Amino acid sequence: MRLRHDAPVVRATFDDPNLVSCAGLVPVMRLAEQAGLHDAVADRVGLPTDKGANPAGKVATIVAGMLAGADSIDDLDVVRHGGMRSLFGGVYAPSTLGSFLRTFTHGHVRQLQAAARDTLIGLARRTPLLAGADVLTFVDIDSLLRRVYGKQKQGIGFGHAKVGGYNVWLRGYNPLVATVSTPLSAPVVAATRLRSGNAGSSRGAARMIAETVTAARSCGATGEIVVRADSAFYAKTVISTCRRRGVRFSVTARIDAKVRTACDAIGDEQWIDIRYPQAVWDDDEQRWISDAQIAETTYTAFAGTRHAVTARLIVRRIRRNDPTQAPDQRELLPAYRYHAVLTDSPFTLVQAEAQHRQHAIIEQINADLIAGPLAHLPSGRFSANDAWLTCAAIAHNLTRAAGHLAAGTWPTARTATIRTRIITVAARLAHRARTIHLHLPEHWPWQPAFDNLCTAVRPAPG
Repeated sequence: MRLRHDAPVVRATFDDPNLVSCAGLVPVMRLAEQAGLHDAVADRVGLPTDKGANPAGKVATIVAGMLAGADSIDDLDVVRHGGMRSLFGGVYAPSTLGSFLRTFTHGHVRQLQAAARDTLIGLARRTPLLAGADVLTFVDIDSLLRRVYGKQKQGIGFGHAKVGGYNVWLRGYNPLVATVSTPLSAPVVAATRLRSGNAGSSRGAARMIAETVTAARSCGATGEIVVRADSAFYAKTVISTCRRRGVRFSVTARIDAKVRTACDAIGDEQWIDIRYPQAVWDDDEQRWISDAQIAETTYTAFAGTRHAVTARLIVRRIRRNDPTQAPDQRELLPAYRYHAVLTDSPFTLVQAEAQHRQHAIIEQINADLIAGPLAHLPSGRFSANDAWLTCAAIAHNLTRAAGHLAAGTWPTARTATIRTRIITVAARLAHRARTIHLHLPEHWPWQPAFDNLCTAVRPAPG
């Protein structure tokens, strides 16, 4: 592609009041209204002083800005350009929204989180967001370290992270995220919580799992529910919560002396060969691994305590290669690296092991949030950042629901893809016969998806 020399661009002026750069906000925000976002925030959230007035309109403005790609408070000004005031009413300035967020306390954030759950339930009733939840639903929980550079931010701490294969300590926050998904649908965010960067991964996880299971059932998860987590959540409170809530658990077990003894006790005839659908990178051996063996045994976790749990221990083993071994020299005793999962899953060995590996899908949620509104935690106030995290979850779920209504391959597309191709499409406004007509680019490659979304959220006549 090259510039045309016969018609060069002479100058550019920003003077058209009938242009918008994110016409896709029209159907998506209409979907938000139909899912009950405004009513939920108005009913749930009550903030003091004039800065907390009209919380529904201000939260909707923040969510709309995030849908359009804003990742800081100043970026929320993206919803106040051109003809946006002709399309939306009650659009607030970034300075007003910043003061609004700083008014939040922990209790007000909990109110906003309840409104976010109500909105998710409304989306699940309005769209096929959790198809197949009447048979099987997965609840995944994970934490992610978000680095910040402002030393005066409230609640920051040094947390452990791995960058480029090296263990490092970074200053920041440690958000906790819980998602709900099914074998037929991509995950949506059911609960969030912001914590200090030095908080343990399992801190507050039991209560969040209980809230997420309740939300999943309200979204139509009437079938089996399996809670999946990595070894950081291998704790008594987490498994006890799953038992009390009547759901299954599948948690990676730490390879301590007792677990290793149980793994070594499995007979050679019990191991089953499996092949990964895709090769897995082994950090310890610095190589790609494409095959392994799995087996299972019975194991009692937390023995000797009132939280003792006897369940299946599914073990995957991979043979360790000795780099110093001479070519064609055989091993005296083979060495293996074990990966164990404590679960009470009712599925077969191969199914349960494969389902637990799919817990890695939550990393895609983390990546989507980081590539969008969670690129920054913009405020110096801890509760303001917690409210920002909750709004980011609402925006993610709205984008995912819009992808379902766009049909085709969009239900599983990345949120950044949906934002770029459906939401942030430019349009020119034309006022005709008391209606507003959107003129979008000719030959837009993703026009069918936009049309499907608009048709799905179009209000009924009369």
